[in-house]
Amino acid sequence: MTARPVIESIERQFRRVIPIVIVILVASCASKLLAESSRPNIVLFIADNWSWPHAGALGDRTVQTPVFDRIANEGMLLTRAFCPVPSCSPTRASILTGRAAHQLEEAASLWSPFQNKFKVFTEYLRSAGYEVGFTGKGWSPGRFLEYGWSENPVGKEYPSFAEFMAVRDKSKPFFFWNGNTDTALYKWRWEAADWDGIDASTLTIPPYLPDVPAVRESLMAYYAAVRQVDRAAGQVVDRLQDDQLLDQTLLIYTSDNGWQMPRGLANCYDTGTRVPMAIRWKGRIAASSSSPDFISLTDLAPTILEAAGIDCPAAMTGRSFLNILHGQSDSEARDHVFVERERHANVRKGDLSYPIRGIRTEDFLYLWNMRPDRWPAGDPIGHVAVGDFGDVDGSRAKLFMVAQSSAPEVKPFFDLSFSKRPEEELYDLRSDPHQLRNVAAQSAYAPTLNRLRERVRQWMRDTHDPRVDPSFDGWDKYPYFGGNFRDRDAVRKAKTAR
Repeated sequence: MTARPVIESIERQFRRVIPIVIVILVASCASKLLAESSRPNIVLFIADNWSWPHAGALGDRTVQTPVFDRIANEGMLLTRAFCPVPSCSPTRASILTGRAAHQLEEAASLWSPFQNKFKVFTEYLRSAGYEVGFTGKGWSPGRFLEYGWSENPVGKEYPSFAEFMAVRDKSKPFFFWNGNTDTALYKWRWEAADWDGIDASTLTIPPYLPDVPAVRESLMAYYAAVRQVDRAAGQVVDRLQDDQLLDQTLLIYTSDNGWQMPRGLANCYDTGTRVPMAIRWKGRIAASSSSPDFISLTDLAPTILEAAGIDCPAAMTGRSFLNILHGQSDSEARDHVFVERERHANVRKGDLSYPIRGIRTEDFLYLWNMRPDRWPAGDPIGHVAVGDFGDVDGSRAKLFMVAQSSAPEVKPFFDLSFSKRPEEELYDLRSDPHQLRNVAAQSAYAPTLNRLRERVRQWMRDTHDPRVDPSFDGWDKYPYFGGNFRDRDAVRKAKTAR
């Protein structure tokens, strides 16, 4: 056989194979492009110190949150969402890393360092081709530039969402963190004119607060601030809609922790840890759906990564709840969340923390106050930060309760928020939803107390919590960058003297 027929035979086979190869390559490229185009844009709208259940979709009659309510109506309302720590920067560190706060060393405390050895989900998004940005409050308050970061751990900062949208690379999907602070106490709106349109007659006074003008004024100022939060969220939604991107965007609307009222922020009761959450993703989340599953904000990182098609790092202790959003059952029960705290403000002599570890289930809240000899709300006489009882911020409600603490009609309320607490607290939420009556010492609850105590201890062991060692007090020694309230008072007095 000569060489010519052999060559012709090879050419005929090659011509038959080429179309098949082309089809395979085209299909592969199309599949890849489809996968990339199906990756959602992701917007996280995270308010500061906005507490559950202060949203219309959650049944609050006074609040005005039409944008949150729309997101819930067009997506899913998560009715049992909790922050891992009732404090801003620790929760934000847990959101970014997907890890329990006690695994993050200094970052488990407020006004802390954040070491860049802890990987954040926005890094994984960037590596996968996402454009990342934020505005407002990112990871904060604390220091990061001195600890290995070239920018805020969230990513690149922009003056606003609109300015990010104006300059972003439109060939890439994007993640944007919108950190609104309108519900922070320093932005509460105290003028009566700011309360126009808010019906004061519908106010519900929480049973842990006295029904006095100072409390009612604080509630009105807060509700006016919540209205501003929702209006800001509306600007983000409007821009997405104007750019015809709303239906291609996974939109998450939530808060970092509870409100700055007595027994709220810095407390592991629901008033400090339970937060509103609504999520919209057209075509992926059924409209007007809701879930009673327990969700921790620590779960946001793995959920966002899974939605973007990125594997969850093994170091993350949070669990994706994307299946919940898709209306699927969870193979592992979501029947609880763990809560904790270390040093909030630096408000105890010796820079002492007030460590708590706890678990919230449907029927019970168990808290282990690991140093019950310390003041939970901070020393009665100001130490470094905020002032007297400095873990409670200075709303009119707080100022009234402290000033009138010995009055018989105020003292029970004062004790709930400011007085020392026993080592263990247990609340039966079936009869005590506001967590006011500690039943830990009642023999009838001993089996429940033992069971929940062991679940907390096991979680601590599983996640290598340094507090497994009962003598550990390392968080007392970490630096605090929040400043000294006496310095601020001195500056204020000097300005007044001029």
